[in-house]
Amino acid sequence: MCAVGGCRGGGLGRCGRRCLFGGRRSWVLVVRDFGRAGGEVSVDVYYSGPGCPVTRRACCDERAEQNRMKPLIEEVITDLCSSTSTLLHGKIVIADLGCSSGPNALALVSTAINAIHNHCLQLQQPPPEICVLLNDLPDTDFNTVVKSLVTLRQSKNPVVVTGVAPGSFYERLFTSNSLHVVCASNSLQWLSKAPEDLTRNRIPAFNIDEHARREMLPMVREAYEQQFRKDFKLFLELRAKELVSGGRMVISLVGTRSDVIASEFSLFPGILAQILSVMVAEGVIDKAKFDSFYVPLHGPSIEEVREIIKEEGSFSIKEMRVHDPTAEMNIALSSPSKFVNNLIALFEPIIVQHFGEVMDEFVRAAELHWSLDVDGSLRQERARTSRAMLVVSLAKA
Repeated sequence: MCAVGGCRGGGLGRCGRRCLFGGRRSWVLVVRDFGRAGGEVSVDVYYSGPGCPVTRRACCDERAEQNRMKPLIEEVITDLCSSTSTLLHGKIVIADLGCSSGPNALALVSTAINAIHNHCLQLQQPPPEICVLLNDLPDTDFNTVVKSLVTLRQSKNPVVVTGVAPGSFYERLFTSNSLHVVCASNSLQWLSKAPEDLTRNRIPAFNIDEHARREMLPMVREAYEQQFRKDFKLFLELRAKELVSGGRMVISLVGTRSDVIASEFSLFPGILAQILSVMVAEGVIDKAKFDSFYVPLHGPSIEEVREIIKEEGSFSIKEMRVHDPTAEMNIALSSPSKFVNNLIALFEPIIVQHFGEVMDEFVRAAELHWSLDVDGSLRQERARTSRAMLVVSLAKA
Protein backbone atom coordinates (compact mmCIF):
# COMPACT_ATOMS: atom_id res chain seq x y z
CA MET A 1 0.00 0.00 0.00
CA CYS A 2 1.34 3.40 -0.91
CA ALA A 3 2.43 5.91 1.66
CA VAL A 4 0.01 8.55 0.44
CA GLY A 5 -3.12 6.56 1.01
CA GLY A 6 -3.59 2.97 -0.02
CA CYS A 7 -3.81 3.56 -3.73
CA ARG A 8 -3.75 0.73 -6.24
CA GLY A 9 -7.38 0.18 -6.82
CA GLY A 10 -8.50 -1.64 -3.72
CA GLY A 11 -10.63 -1.38 -0.63
CA LEU A 12 -9.39 1.02 1.97
CA GLY A 13 -12.49 1.04 4.15
CA ARG A 14 -12.86 3.94 6.59
CA CYS A 15 -15.79 5.72 8.17
CA GLY A 16 -16.43 9.37 7.38
CA ARG A 17 -17.96 11.72 9.90
CA ARG A 18 -20.83 12.93 7.80
CA CYS A 19 -23.49 11.21 5.75
CA LEU A 20 -24.89 13.14 2.80
CA PHE A 21 -28.25 11.40 3.05
CA GLY A 22 -30.27 13.50 5.45
CA GLY A 23 -27.26 15.35 6.91
CA ARG A 24 -27.21 13.33 10.15
CA ARG A 25 -23.64 13.31 11.43
CA SER A 26 -24.28 10.09 13.32
CA TRP A 27 -24.60 8.33 10.00
CA VAL A 28 -21.50 6.86 8.45
CA LEU A 29 -20.33 6.61 4.86
CA VAL A 30 -18.01 3.71 4.12
CA VAL A 31 -15.81 3.99 1.04
CA ARG A 32 -14.69 0.45 0.39
CA ASP A 33 -12.95 0.79 -2.93
CA PHE A 34 -11.70 4.14 -4.10
CA GLY A 35 -9.76 2.56 -6.92
CA ARG A 36 -13.00 1.68 -8.57
CA ALA A 37 -14.03 5.21 -8.90
CA GLY A 38 -16.97 7.38 -9.77
CA GLY A 39 -20.68 6.75 -10.06
CA GLU A 40 -23.51 7.49 -7.70
CA VAL A 41 -23.37 6.38 -4.10
CA SER A 42 -26.50 4.38 -3.41
CA VAL A 43 -28.35 4.18 -0.11
CA ASP A 44 -27.51 0.55 0.56
CA VAL A 45 -27.82 0.65 4.36
CA TYR A 46 -26.76 -1.93 6.90
CA TYR A 47 -25.89 -1.72 10.58
CA SER A 48 -22.37 -2.16 11.87
CA GLY A 49 -23.28 -1.40 15.47
CA PRO A 50 -25.92 0.20 17.65
CA GLY A 51 -27.00 3.50 16.20
CA CYS A 52 -24.53 3.25 13.35
CA PRO A 53 -26.14 2.57 9.96
CA VAL A 54 -23.56 2.36 7.19
CA THR A 55 -23.98 3.12 3.50
CA ARG A 56 -22.04 1.15 0.95
CA ARG A 57 -21.15 2.53 -2.44
CA ALA A 58 -22.72 0.89 -5.47
CA CYS A 59 -20.70 2.27 -8.33
CA CYS A 60 -22.52 3.10 -11.56
CA ASP A 61 -19.24 3.73 -13.33
CA GLU A 62 -17.98 0.33 -12.23
CA ARG A 63 -21.05 -1.49 -13.51
CA ALA A 64 -20.76 0.31 -16.84
CA GLU A 65 -17.09 -0.62 -17.17
CA GLN A 66 -17.72 -4.26 -16.25
CA ASN A 67 -20.43 -4.39 -18.92
CA ARG A 68 -17.87 -3.15 -21.45
CA MET A 69 -15.48 -5.91 -20.38
CA LYS A 70 -18.12 -8.64 -20.62
CA PRO A 71 -17.86 -9.43 -24.37
CA LEU A 72 -14.06 -9.57 -24.17
CA ILE A 73 -14.19 -11.95 -21.21
CA GLU A 74 -16.69 -14.13 -23.06
CA GLU A 75 -14.38 -14.19 -26.09
CA VAL A 76 -11.44 -15.19 -23.87
CA ILE A 77 -13.42 -18.07 -22.35
CA THR A 78 -14.54 -19.28 -25.78
CA ASP A 79 -10.94 -19.25 -27.02
CA LEU A 80 -9.64 -21.15 -23.98
CA CYS A 81 -12.42 -23.73 -23.92
CA SER A 82 -12.08 -24.30 -27.69
CA SER A 83 -8.33 -24.77 -27.53
CA THR A 84 -7.08 -28.17 -28.65
CA SER A 85 -3.94 -27.71 -26.55
CA THR A 86 -3.54 -29.00 -23.03
CA LEU A 87 -4.10 -25.50 -21.64
CA LEU A 88 -6.91 -26.33 -19.21
CA HIS A 89 -6.20 -29.92 -18.12
CA GLY A 90 -9.84 -30.23 -17.05
CA LYS A 91 -9.69 -27.13 -14.85
CA ILE A 92 -9.60 -23.36 -15.18
CA VAL A 93 -8.40 -20.83 -12.59
CA ILE A 94 -9.80 -17.29 -12.78
CA ALA A 95 -8.52 -14.32 -10.74
CA ASP A 96 -10.15 -10.89 -10.34
CA LEU A 97 -7.66 -8.29 -9.08
CA GLY A 98 -9.03 -5.30 -7.15
CA CYS A 99 -12.39 -6.97 -6.69
CA SER A 100 -13.78 -4.65 -3.94
CA SER A 101 -16.42 -5.88 -1.50
CA GLY A 102 -19.61 -4.32 -2.81
CA PRO A 103 -22.36 -5.54 -5.14
CA ASN A 104 -19.94 -5.58 -8.10
CA ALA A 105 -17.33 -7.85 -6.48
CA LEU A 106 -18.37 -11.03 -8.32
CA ALA A 107 -19.53 -9.51 -11.61
CA LEU A 108 -16.45 -10.34 -13.68
CA VAL A 109 -15.93 -13.89 -12.42
CA SER A 110 -19.65 -14.57 -12.79
CA THR A 111 -19.40 -13.49 -16.42
CA ALA A 112 -16.53 -15.95 -16.93
CA ILE A 113 -18.34 -18.82 -15.15
CA ASN A 114 -21.53 -18.28 -17.13
CA ALA A 115 -19.53 -18.20 -20.37
CA ILE A 116 -17.86 -21.52 -19.47
CA HIS A 117 -21.21 -23.10 -18.62
CA ASN A 118 -22.88 -21.86 -21.82
CA HIS A 119 -19.99 -22.94 -24.03
CA CYS A 120 -19.89 -26.46 -22.60
CA LEU A 121 -23.68 -26.76 -22.72
CA GLN A 122 -23.73 -25.72 -26.37
CA LEU A 123 -21.06 -28.26 -27.33
CA GLN A 124 -22.47 -30.91 -24.98
CA GLN A 125 -19.10 -31.45 -23.34
CA PRO A 126 -18.27 -31.81 -19.66
CA PRO A 127 -17.31 -28.51 -18.02
CA PRO A 128 -13.91 -28.02 -16.41
CA GLU A 129 -13.52 -27.60 -12.69
CA ILE A 130 -13.41 -23.90 -11.90
CA CYS A 131 -11.36 -22.13 -9.25
CA VAL A 132 -12.18 -18.46 -8.55
CA LEU A 133 -9.66 -16.25 -6.72
CA LEU A 134 -10.46 -12.70 -5.63
CA ASN A 135 -7.81 -10.12 -4.72
CA ASP A 136 -7.96 -6.73 -3.03
CA LEU A 137 -6.06 -4.71 -0.45
CA PRO A 138 -5.99 -6.15 3.10
CA ASP A 139 -8.36 -3.46 4.43
CA THR A 140 -11.17 -4.78 2.25
CA ASP A 141 -14.15 -6.32 4.06
CA PHE A 142 -13.27 -9.89 3.11
CA ASN A 143 -16.03 -11.24 5.36
CA THR A 144 -18.52 -9.85 2.85
CA VAL A 145 -16.45 -11.15 -0.06
CA VAL A 146 -16.25 -14.67 1.41
CA LYS A 147 -20.02 -14.78 1.97
CA SER A 148 -20.52 -13.85 -1.67
CA LEU A 149 -18.09 -16.58 -2.72
CA VAL A 150 -19.96 -19.18 -0.68
CA THR A 151 -23.19 -18.19 -2.44
CA LEU A 152 -21.47 -18.39 -5.82
CA ARG A 153 -20.09 -21.84 -5.07
CA GLN A 154 -23.48 -23.16 -3.95
CA SER A 155 -25.45 -21.74 -6.86
CA LYS A 156 -23.28 -22.66 -9.83
CA ASN A 157 -22.78 -25.77 -11.89
CA PRO A 158 -19.97 -26.65 -12.79
CA VAL A 159 -17.98 -27.07 -9.58
CA VAL A 160 -16.55 -23.84 -8.21
CA VAL A 161 -13.69 -23.69 -5.72
CA THR A 162 -13.11 -20.21 -4.32
CA GLY A 163 -10.53 -18.24 -2.37
CA VAL A 164 -9.19 -14.77 -1.57
CA ALA A 165 -5.69 -13.31 -1.88
CA PRO A 166 -5.21 -10.07 0.10
CA GLY A 167 -2.47 -7.75 -1.10
CA SER A 168 -1.42 -5.19 -3.69
CA PHE A 169 -1.43 -6.32 -7.30
CA TYR A 170 1.91 -4.54 -7.61
CA GLU A 171 3.40 -7.61 -5.87
CA ARG A 172 3.27 -11.38 -6.42
CA LEU A 173 -0.08 -12.85 -5.42
CA PHE A 174 -0.20 -16.38 -6.84
CA THR A 175 2.14 -19.28 -7.60
CA SER A 176 3.90 -19.53 -10.95
CA ASN A 177 1.93 -20.81 -13.94
CA SER A 178 -1.24 -21.23 -11.87
CA LEU A 179 -3.77 -18.86 -13.51
CA HIS A 180 -5.67 -19.17 -16.78
CA VAL A 181 -7.64 -15.90 -16.75
CA VAL A 182 -6.94 -12.60 -14.98
CA CYS A 183 -9.40 -9.68 -14.85
CA ALA A 184 -8.86 -6.19 -13.41
CA SER A 185 -11.57 -3.57 -13.71
CA ASN A 186 -11.07 0.18 -13.30
CA SER A 187 -8.03 -0.10 -11.02
CA LEU A 188 -4.75 0.27 -12.84
CA GLN A 189 -5.00 4.05 -13.15
CA TRP A 190 -4.16 4.12 -9.40
CA LEU A 191 -0.42 4.20 -8.91
CA SER A 192 1.54 2.26 -6.32
CA LYS A 193 2.76 5.57 -4.87
CA ALA A 194 3.13 9.25 -5.70
CA PRO A 195 5.71 10.02 -8.42
CA GLU A 196 9.18 9.82 -6.88
CA ASP A 197 10.55 12.72 -8.94
CA LEU A 198 7.98 15.04 -7.37
CA THR A 199 8.18 13.83 -3.78
CA ARG A 200 11.97 13.64 -3.76
CA ASN A 201 12.37 17.18 -5.11
CA ARG A 202 9.35 18.55 -3.18
CA ILE A 203 7.64 19.75 -6.34
CA PRO A 204 3.90 20.36 -5.78
CA ALA A 205 1.58 18.48 -8.11
CA PHE A 206 -0.81 21.47 -8.07
CA ASN A 207 0.62 24.91 -7.39
CA ILE A 208 -1.87 27.44 -6.04
CA ASP A 209 -0.23 30.13 -8.18
CA GLU A 210 -1.70 29.67 -11.67
CA HIS A 211 1.39 30.91 -13.54
CA ALA A 212 3.71 28.59 -11.60
CA ARG A 213 1.25 25.72 -12.03
CA ARG A 214 1.16 26.06 -15.80
CA GLU A 215 4.93 26.41 -15.94
CA MET A 216 5.45 23.21 -13.94
CA LEU A 217 2.66 21.21 -15.59
CA PRO A 218 4.85 19.45 -18.21
CA MET A 219 7.27 18.30 -15.50
CA VAL A 220 4.43 17.12 -13.27
CA ARG A 221 2.75 15.29 -16.13
CA GLU A 222 6.03 13.60 -17.10
CA ALA A 223 6.58 12.44 -13.51
CA TYR A 224 3.13 10.84 -13.40
CA GLU A 225 3.67 9.19 -16.79
CA GLN A 226 6.97 7.71 -15.64
CA GLN A 227 5.46 6.35 -12.42
CA PHE A 228 2.60 4.77 -14.38
CA ARG A 229 5.08 3.23 -16.82
CA LYS A 230 7.06 1.72 -13.94
CA ASP A 231 3.95 0.41 -12.16
CA PHE A 232 2.18 -0.98 -15.22
CA LYS A 233 5.33 -2.69 -16.45
CA LEU A 234 5.75 -4.33 -13.03
CA PHE A 235 2.09 -5.42 -13.07
CA LEU A 236 2.59 -7.12 -16.45
CA GLU A 237 5.80 -8.83 -15.32
CA LEU A 238 4.12 -10.24 -12.21
CA ARG A 239 1.03 -11.50 -14.02
CA ALA A 240 3.19 -13.11 -16.71
CA LYS A 241 4.82 -15.23 -14.00
CA GLU A 242 1.46 -16.27 -12.56
CA LEU A 243 -0.36 -17.07 -15.82
CA VAL A 244 0.07 -20.34 -17.67
CA SER A 245 1.44 -20.27 -21.21
CA GLY A 246 -1.34 -18.96 -23.42
CA GLY A 247 -3.18 -17.54 -20.39
CA ARG A 248 -5.39 -14.52 -20.93
CA MET A 249 -5.95 -11.18 -19.24
CA VAL A 250 -8.70 -8.56 -19.63
CA ILE A 251 -8.16 -5.18 -17.97
CA SER A 252 -9.92 -1.83 -17.96
CA LEU A 253 -8.76 1.51 -16.64
CA VAL A 254 -9.51 5.21 -16.77
CA GLY A 255 -7.41 6.76 -19.52
CA THR A 256 -7.00 9.81 -21.70
CA ARG A 257 -8.28 10.45 -25.19
CA SER A 258 -5.47 10.54 -27.73
CA ASP A 259 -7.06 13.35 -29.75
CA VAL A 260 -7.14 15.78 -26.83
CA ILE A 261 -4.08 17.60 -25.57
CA ALA A 262 -4.92 18.47 -21.98
CA SER A 263 -3.74 21.90 -20.86
CA GLU A 264 -4.72 21.29 -17.26
CA PHE A 265 -5.17 18.44 -14.81
CA SER A 266 -7.78 15.78 -15.46
CA LEU A 267 -11.28 16.60 -14.30
CA PHE A 268 -11.70 15.16 -10.81
CA PRO A 269 -8.11 15.56 -9.53
CA GLY A 270 -8.20 19.15 -10.82
CA ILE A 271 -11.49 19.86 -9.06
CA LEU A 272 -10.13 18.28 -5.88
CA ALA A 273 -7.09 20.56 -5.98
CA GLN A 274 -9.28 23.63 -6.51
CA ILE A 275 -11.44 22.75 -3.50
CA LEU A 276 -8.41 22.06 -1.30
CA SER A 277 -6.80 25.35 -2.37
CA VAL A 278 -9.91 27.18 -1.13
CA MET A 279 -9.54 25.36 2.18
CA VAL A 280 -5.92 26.57 2.31
CA ALA A 281 -7.07 30.16 1.75
CA GLU A 282 -9.60 29.74 4.56
CA GLY A 283 -6.94 28.39 6.91
CA VAL A 284 -8.59 24.99 7.25
CA ILE A 285 -5.52 23.15 5.99
CA ASP A 286 -1.86 24.16 5.97
CA LYS A 287 -0.30 25.26 2.68
CA ALA A 288 2.80 23.15 3.31
CA LYS A 289 0.56 20.08 3.66
CA PHE A 290 -1.26 21.07 0.47
CA ASP A 291 2.03 21.38 -1.42
CA SER A 292 3.06 17.87 -0.32
CA PHE A 293 -0.27 16.28 -1.33
CA TYR A 294 -0.19 14.07 -4.42
CA VAL A 295 -3.13 12.21 -5.95
CA PRO A 296 -1.62 8.84 -7.02
CA LEU A 297 -3.67 8.66 -10.19
CA HIS A 298 -2.72 8.70 -13.88
CA GLY A 299 -4.93 8.22 -16.90
CA PRO A 300 -2.75 6.98 -19.78
CA SER A 301 -3.53 7.23 -23.47
CA ILE A 302 -4.16 4.08 -25.46
CA GLU A 303 -0.78 4.69 -27.12
CA GLU A 304 0.96 4.73 -23.73
CA VAL A 305 -0.67 1.45 -22.76
CA ARG A 306 0.17 -0.19 -26.10
CA GLU A 307 3.79 0.98 -25.95
CA ILE A 308 4.36 -0.34 -22.42
CA ILE A 309 2.79 -3.71 -23.24
CA LYS A 310 5.05 -4.10 -26.28
CA GLU A 311 8.11 -2.89 -24.38
CA GLU A 312 7.55 -5.33 -21.49
CA GLY A 313 7.14 -8.16 -24.00
CA SER A 314 5.27 -10.84 -22.02
CA PHE A 315 1.88 -10.34 -23.71
CA SER A 316 0.41 -9.98 -27.16
CA ILE A 317 -2.49 -7.57 -27.63
CA LYS A 318 -5.66 -9.30 -28.82
CA GLU A 319 -7.96 -6.28 -28.73
CA MET A 320 -8.00 -2.70 -27.44
CA ARG A 321 -11.11 -0.56 -27.09
CA VAL A 322 -11.65 3.08 -26.14
CA HIS A 323 -15.02 4.10 -24.70
CA ASP A 324 -16.51 7.55 -24.19
CA PRO A 325 -17.55 8.00 -20.53
CA THR A 326 -19.74 11.06 -21.19
CA ALA A 327 -22.89 9.40 -19.87
CA GLU A 328 -21.20 8.53 -16.56
CA MET A 329 -19.72 12.04 -16.36
CA ASN A 330 -23.16 13.55 -16.87
CA ILE A 331 -24.43 11.57 -13.88
CA ALA A 332 -21.40 12.42 -11.75
CA LEU A 333 -21.86 16.19 -12.17
CA SER A 334 -25.64 16.40 -12.46
CA SER A 335 -26.42 17.43 -8.86
CA PRO A 336 -24.52 18.63 -5.79
CA SER A 337 -25.06 15.35 -3.91
CA LYS A 338 -23.81 13.21 -6.81
CA PHE A 339 -20.88 15.56 -7.40
CA VAL A 340 -19.80 15.46 -3.74
CA ASN A 341 -20.42 11.72 -3.41
CA ASN A 342 -18.13 11.06 -6.37
CA LEU A 343 -15.36 13.16 -4.83
CA ILE A 344 -15.76 11.30 -1.52
CA ALA A 345 -15.74 7.88 -3.20
CA LEU A 346 -12.61 8.79 -5.12
CA PHE A 347 -10.54 10.71 -2.63
CA GLU A 348 -11.75 10.54 0.98
CA PRO A 349 -9.16 8.00 2.22
CA ILE A 350 -6.16 9.91 0.89
CA ILE A 351 -7.56 13.27 2.05
CA VAL A 352 -8.03 12.01 5.61
CA GLN A 353 -4.69 10.22 5.70
CA HIS A 354 -2.84 13.34 4.58
CA PHE A 355 -4.83 16.21 6.13
CA GLY A 356 -6.60 14.54 9.04
CA GLU A 357 -10.29 14.81 9.92
CA VAL A 358 -11.29 17.59 7.53
CA MET A 359 -14.12 15.86 5.65
CA ASP A 360 -16.89 18.03 7.09
CA GLU A 361 -15.07 21.11 5.86
CA PHE A 362 -14.26 19.43 2.55
CA VAL A 363 -17.90 18.53 1.92
CA ARG A 364 -18.96 22.11 2.67
CA ALA A 365 -16.31 23.49 0.29
CA ALA A 366 -17.25 20.97 -2.42
CA GLU A 367 -20.95 21.84 -2.17
CA LEU A 368 -20.04 25.52 -2.43
CA HIS A 369 -17.82 24.80 -5.45
CA TRP A 370 -20.77 23.16 -7.23
CA SER A 371 -23.28 25.86 -6.25
CA LEU A 372 -20.99 28.67 -7.49
CA ASP A 373 -20.82 27.15 -10.97
CA VAL A 374 -23.13 29.88 -12.21
CA ASP A 375 -21.23 30.30 -15.48
CA GLY A 376 -21.41 26.57 -16.25
CA SER A 377 -17.64 26.05 -16.09
CA LEU A 378 -18.07 22.54 -14.65
CA ARG A 379 -20.34 21.61 -17.54
CA GLN A 380 -17.88 23.13 -20.02
CA GLU A 381 -15.02 21.20 -18.43
CA ARG A 382 -17.06 18.02 -18.66
CA ALA A 383 -17.68 18.67 -22.35
CA ARG A 384 -13.99 19.08 -23.14
CA THR A 385 -12.62 16.49 -20.73
CA SER A 386 -9.92 14.25 -22.12
CA ARG A 387 -11.08 11.26 -20.08
CA ALA A 388 -11.63 7.90 -21.80
CA MET A 389 -12.22 4.35 -20.61
CA LEU A 390 -9.72 1.83 -21.94
CA VAL A 391 -10.35 -1.92 -22.21
CA VAL A 392 -7.57 -4.30 -23.26
CA SER A 393 -7.55 -8.05 -23.95
CA LEU A 394 -4.12 -9.74 -23.71
CA ALA A 395 -2.63 -13.20 -24.20
CA LYS A 396 0.55 -14.40 -22.55
CA ALA A 397 3.15 -14.87 -25.25
